[in-house]
Amino acid sequence: MDDAYGLVREVPDPETFCALREAAGMAPRSVEGARAGLPNTIFGVSVRYDGETVGMARIVGDGGTVYQIADMAVHPAHQGRGLGTAMMDELVAYLDREAPPNAYVNLFADVDGFYERWGFEPTAPASRGMFRRTE
Repeated sequence: MDDAYGLVREVPDPETFCALREAAGMAPRSVEGARAGLPNTIFGVSVRYDGETVGMARIVGDGGTVYQIADMAVHPAHQGRGLGTAMMDELVAYLDREAPPNAYVNLFADVDGFYERWGFEPTAPASRGMFRRTE
């Protein structure tokens, strides 16, 4: 990540959160949902460029036994510059400092070969990731 970018330890506002997810090609979230959910973030980071939020990632969970890395997004115009790596480094550093022994850390990935460098591995066949979306 070059010096033109700034990493801050906070999540974006709900409107920016929703817009960045959409720009990154992720499933949409409602602004109402983001307003309710974002304050419950355990730890989050954003990347800014020229005053605009162009990247985000956060950790959600119970703060003791289960943590999930969620909402990792980088605007397409800023991909390939190490922003995702910088954000993951911050999230993993937080977990290494704060999560108790034997905590379960999970994520759902749509990028092959990215998260493994931080020790993440597929759960199958031991378990399967599943989801259900509300309407």
